[in-house]
Amino acid sequence: MFELLKTDTTSKARLGRLTTTRGVVDTPVFMSVGTQASVKALDPRELLEMNTQIILGNTYHLSIRPGMEIMKQAGGLHKFMNWNLPILTDSGGFQVFSLGKIRTVQEDGVAFRSHLDGSPLFLGPKESMAIQRDLGSDIAMVFDECPPHDKPYNEIKAAVERTIRWAEVCRVQPRAEGQFYFGIAQGAGHPELREQCAKAIVGMDFDGYAIGGVSVGEPEPEMMKAVEYTEPHLPANKPRYAMGLGTPAQLVELVARGVDMFDCVLPTRVARNGTAFTYKGTVSIKGGFNKADFGPIEEGCTCYACRNFTRAYLRHLLNVEEILGLRMLSVHNTFMFQRVMADIRAHLAQGTFGAFRQEFIKNYVPTQKVLAAREEHSRKHGAEQDIE
Repeated sequence: MFELLKTDTTSKARLGRLTTTRGVVDTPVFMSVGTQASVKALDPRELLEMNTQIILGNTYHLSIRPGMEIMKQAGGLHKFMNWNLPILTDSGGFQVFSLGKIRTVQEDGVAFRSHLDGSPLFLGPKESMAIQRDLGSDIAMVFDECPPHDKPYNEIKAAVERTIRWAEVCRVQPRAEGQFYFGIAQGAGHPELREQCAKAIVGMDFDGYAIGGVSVGEPEPEMMKAVEYTEPHLPANKPRYAMGLGTPAQLVELVARGVDMFDCVLPTRVARNGTAFTYKGTVSIKGGFNKADFGPIEEGCTCYACRNFTRAYLRHLLNVEEILGLRMLSVHNTFMFQRVMADIRAHLAQGTFGAFRQEFIKNYVPTQKVLAAREEHSRKHGAEQDIE
């Protein structure tokens, strides 16, 4: 299922290929987030034109709306949303973190109160894998407990031990045809817990492995350390996935740390706030300095928005609240993330990733606004922050 094609000589970066029944995914890869069976503001045709290889769905949210009876009648998630390429589904484990105020962790799973109407919902390893089996995703994540990074040590240790026990239950559940199961390593910022969890999960021989519990409110250096604590304990012959990350600069740095797969809500989320990602950092298109700027969002970008519209026009759309404005920024930002990953793969193939990494990080200047948006997303516990 996974072929390691090349390893960078200047870092731990890897060029690989993940083969699923619905297509091949070249890694490193960025996966657009479609929590509720849709990548916000974008349609499948646009995603395909951006060379999107794989997208995400979410077990918790899809099980509530539209519900699994409708999903079964539709023939699974791919048919329901008319997406024929691979889909990865999150198990609902992140909701154990993000919906902390409306859930209770128990030994065999988590009791939720619906964020919509307060009705009871129970999600455990058996229930999560059954939902993902009915969704028919190509990659199903095991059900885990994602603890806040600043919880007391004994609570994080308990979450790690519970994650290991739940993974054992998930591992033996029936799968959809051709479905892969990925294990998740937790442990917050504690190297010994990261090692304990990673070794236990790897010992269960899953098809791939994720580094969970990152981008949950911790400062960026701690996030990087959590990845560094985990990666050495993951096998080289299987894909590695850092969940919920990150900005373009973070993606480049995490690829250098040996990670193959990423997802993040930022491309479309900051677009809805009028912000565009570029190779030199972020820019507020709503800013007054764009009022008479008749150039594209980013010089040299070939996305649909940059080929057809000016900053002045897009600023006007955003300021008068025309939906086309936020759609075009969503197009540009999503395209930009895919472009960065394509550049990474090309430089890995050519043996020039080290120089590319150095140049990219030197030129990329993140704004405090985007960093604040990332931190707000990872800190706030609530359904609205959770949904993308």
